[in-house]
Order: sequence, then structure tokens, then C-alpha cells
Amino acid sequence: MEVKLDKRYELGVPAQHAWAVLSDLESVASCMPGASLGEKTGDNSYKGSVKIKVGPATAQFGGEVEILSMDVANKSLVLKGKGADKGGSSASMELEATIEDANDGSVLIGAATVIVNGKFAQFGGRMMVQVSDVILKQFVDNFRLKAQALGGAIESSETKAEVNESPSVGSGNELNGLAIFWALLKSWVGGLFGKKPVG
Repeated sequence: MEVKLDKRYELGVPAQHAWAVLSDLESVASCMPGASLGEKTGDNSYKGSVKIKVGPATAQFGGEVEILSMDVANKSLVLKGKGADKGGSSASMELEATIEDANDGSVLIGAATVIVNGKFAQFGGRMMVQVSDVILKQFVDNFRLKAQALGGAIESSETKAEVNESPSVGSGNELNGLAIFWALLKSWVGGLFGKKPVG
């Protein structure tokens, strides 16, 4: 099953700070709760994993992520990731992301194509979009915080070592499956009761 996503997020931070995070694969991975990078397999590629926990159940996806192209002048890149779990489900995503200047900071624009196979494909396109919205919100919240922290470090003229020692936002935490479930439940209930009887 294939799902296409087009998203736009106001960041409220200068474009150069947002780009410093986006252009660094390790920084991007640290913004995704549950994601971690492992062995470097090329100049712009890593093995990695994403850990998802819902209550007592935990799922681990292993795979690879790679920056296919990067345009520094236009602050944009194309990223591809793919992975699978032990149950035979698999997913891949190709993402084109761009940082644009805005009046009050910058905007993160993303266009992604996600392909899922196995048990996750049974959820259907609409639910996959809803799940993606919840995951991306968690990611963007962490991305914004990391860019703000980077900006604060630069503006206060701290050393590079001190910048590198800043807390890694979102790193090591499981992807919040409970938040995903709750958002889907609210959407489902809203679909049942959202339409008022005519007349």
C-alpha cells in the first residue's frame, strides 16, 4: 500500500538553524522518538532502527537510511529509508524536505511517499495518514526544540564542544504508541458521532 504525504510546519527559528539540523542525519534521527543510527555504511548512509512501544508490547524495525541528494544553496535534501520487523512487515519512505525562510523564522516543507507491506498495510490509507500525522507531530516538536537549542548555543557564542554536549532531544525514547492509539481512537469516535442528523 502506498501513501503520499505533503506537509508544511512553521518552525519559528531562523532557516540556517533549521537547516543545520536537517542536513545532519544524526540530528534528524535524534528527533524521531525511538529511532537510532547504527553502523555507517557510506558517506551519507547508515544502518538504523526504530523502536515502537504500545503498553507492554514492543516492536523493533531494522533497516537503512540514506541521503540521496542535498542542495545546500536551496536548503533541501532527498532522503530514503527502508526497514522490516521480525514479523515480516516492511516499510519504505522517500522524503524530499526543504527549509524555507518565513517572516517569523522558517518553514519545514516535506513531500513523502510511504510504502508499507504486511500487517500494517491492513490499516488502510486513511488510518496510515492519521498515524503518520501523529508521528510527524512528535518529530517536528523535537526538531523545533533542537533547532532552538542550536540557535541559543550559537547566539551565546559557546564553543563547538559545548554545542555537541547539548541534550539529544528525543533520542533513546520509544515512539509513543499510546499517543498514536489515542489519536486514532479520537478520530474514529469523531467519525462515528461527528455528523449531526439532518433536520
